[in-house]
Amino acid sequence: MEKEKYQIAWYRMRGLGLVCLCSLVFFMGAYVTNQRTITTSSTVSGWKGPVCCVQTQEKKAALTFEASFGTGQIEPILNILDKYGVKATFFVTGNWVDQYPEYVKEIAARGHELGNRSQNHTDMGKLSKAEIQAELQQVHSSVQQLTGKEMKVFRAPYGDYSGELLGTVKQSGYLPIEWNVDTEDWKDYGIESIIKKATEDPQLSGGSIIRMHSDANYTAQALETVIWRLQEQGYELVPVSELVYWSDYLIDAQGMQVLEREM
Repeated sequence: MEKEKYQIAWYRMRGLGLVCLCSLVFFMGAYVTNQRTITTSSTVSGWKGPVCCVQTQEKKAALTFEASFGTGQIEPILNILDKYGVKATFFVTGNWVDQYPEYVKEIAARGHELGNRSQNHTDMGKLSKAEIQAELQQVHSSVQQLTGKEMKVFRAPYGDYSGELLGTVKQSGYLPIEWNVDTEDWKDYGIESIIKKATEDPQLSGGSIIRMHSDANYTAQALETVIWRLQEQGYELVPVSELVYWSDYLIDAQGMQVLEREM
């Protein structure tokens, strides 16, 4: 059942024709995600898309895990992260939070960041502002009640963004986050595939955001090697909220977050 859900997500996303959202095609002030076009300004300061990566001189990257369909390999993943002293970001849906509250508390207790992935893992790019607000707030309240922490980062299911969604997310106090390195672990290509995509992707650099899933079949088995290879390359792995800028920034046409003074 879980594999079928991932396959559905893949078919909905394949219209991108891209490895990651940081490779979005930018032409005449518009980008396409999931075959949906969002009009933006052609200037850097007018870009309204999500953050896919960060411009930084520091060799830092963020490991992110999506938790939507079952407990998968949460426990071994958390143990491996602990072993290497790595803190990550887990984007959780409200349905997952409701089903597995003990894991939500465990993730927070071990010092990891929780991110909002909507209540129902729905295509939020098709929702009204009121519907978007409800999807955001329900899971936000649940996580806050369980952990005492307020989530600050958001990732849209299926990577599908509309102008309404982006505006409402930001008005709700969230920073929309995607990725520029996708391990494609949910495709079940195997351990070596995950390792290679996470550590050898041409897009990998300081400021990268790496996408993984807590319930994919081979992620936990690949994770230890992914971490030590990244650390061997000199990367410090941090939660997304410690990688991104929270003020005085712009987002360029490829989704890279840049400090204004660097422009």
